[in-house]
Amino acid sequence: MRIALLSVATLISISIPAVAQKKTAMPETHWVATWASAQQVPRAGFARPAAPPAGAGAASTAAPTAAAPGVAAPVAAAPTAPIAPPTPRPARGFNNQTLRMVFHASLGGSQVRVHLSNAYGASPLVVGAAHIALHGADSGIVAGSDHALTFGGRSSTTIPVGAEMISDAVAMDLPKVAELAVSVYVSGDTGPADVHSLGLHTTWVSQAGDFTGAASFTDPEKTQSWYWVSEVDVQAPAAAATIIAFGDSITDGATSTPDTDRSWPSYLAQRIAANPATANIAVVNQGISGNKVLSDGAGVSALARFDRDVLAVPGAKWLMILEGINDINGAARPTPGTWPITADDLIGAMKQMITKAHDHGIQVIGCTLTPFGNATDSAEAMRTRLNDFIRNGGMFDKVVDFDAVIRDPASPRQFKAGYNNTDKLHPNDAGYKAMADAIDLSMFASLQAAGRSGR
Repeated sequence: MRIALLSVATLISISIPAVAQKKTAMPETHWVATWASAQQVPRAGFARPAAPPAGAGAASTAAPTAAAPGVAAPVAAAPTAPIAPPTPRPARGFNNQTLRMVFHASLGGSQVRVHLSNAYGASPLVVGAAHIALHGADSGIVAGSDHALTFGGRSSTTIPVGAEMISDAVAMDLPKVAELAVSVYVSGDTGPADVHSLGLHTTWVSQAGDFTGAASFTDPEKTQSWYWVSEVDVQAPAAAATIIAFGDSITDGATSTPDTDRSWPSYLAQRIAANPATANIAVVNQGISGNKVLSDGAGVSALARFDRDVLAVPGAKWLMILEGINDINGAARPTPGTWPITADDLIGAMKQMITKAHDHGIQVIGCTLTPFGNATDSAEAMRTRLNDFIRNGGMFDKVVDFDAVIRDPASPRQFKAGYNNTDKLHPNDAGYKAMADAIDLSMFASLQAAGRSGR
């Protein structure tokens, strides 16, 4: 009996180190989100105004001649023309059509996979075919770069209501900050389709038929919304990770120039890719124009979408939160079905998001709310209170003071001259760039060393 016990002990002593070694071994690569887009409930809404004529985009990068102490003074340029008023449009659906959508990836990799979402569809979504390629010019793709996507080895799939499907991995050499074209063919009537209303890149909609592998589209319809595609992942080195920009229209890039990648998360992705110390970090934009923290509107509330748009993102390591201005403005103009929101309510919601992110190993960067020159005094008081919590509450891992970057030092409730698109709420291209340029890239390395491992 004593011999048998010793044998068991010997076996245990041999096996424990082997198990421990297996658990601590680091994979050489893992999946990381390189692009993402928050899904919205399909509904009647407004189409984005047409892009400004050639040359207007360059003028919109105008910046002020004066700057706050410690902020480099940008170069002034001619002001841009006012944006045309939006026009109403119904909730969109498709039938026996192919959509080719363009996405600006941030991090490169050796393999890719694509998430298709039916989160808010009213019926199962039948996808007849889907392809991924490098984007060429207009509706075209780069020759030789096209790959058919499969789902469990099949070229078609049906996505249940409320669910998403992830494609099988495709071997594809994806450069960093590359433009991707994802083409999705739906063989039947989709009904109102899952959408991200503000795509900021032209989407081409074919005439009837499957054109997922076509070199280009003939006489397509154009829109600037994205449908069904919620994320693109890459197989990247073990050290790679993702920053999630989470917010409303100011993060979504609502007033940036279309087809130019000039939202602040896009500018940040370009800076990160160009910096050797951060070259393994992706940036994904989970902003929704019109989004609120505590109630539904343009998209479900930030709290309601937090698990899907933050915690479920592969490789998520950092979360940048810039949200609350729509709640604050709504509090001054309450609508039926809402309750009187206070600054304490928003602070409580921020604490909830911080706690959930920390529980998942994600560090949280608080971003102060930028000015709204037309706000009421009570709304401004709420913004000031929330910004004070972000700066001094001690709960965020780091803080980015966008308010200090954007505001006019002589009139803190207003934008600096040259940073606003004329509505006193949204930055123009120059304002978005100033926001991205104000982010200290070294903090991502310092947060990584702080101890939370991410995924």
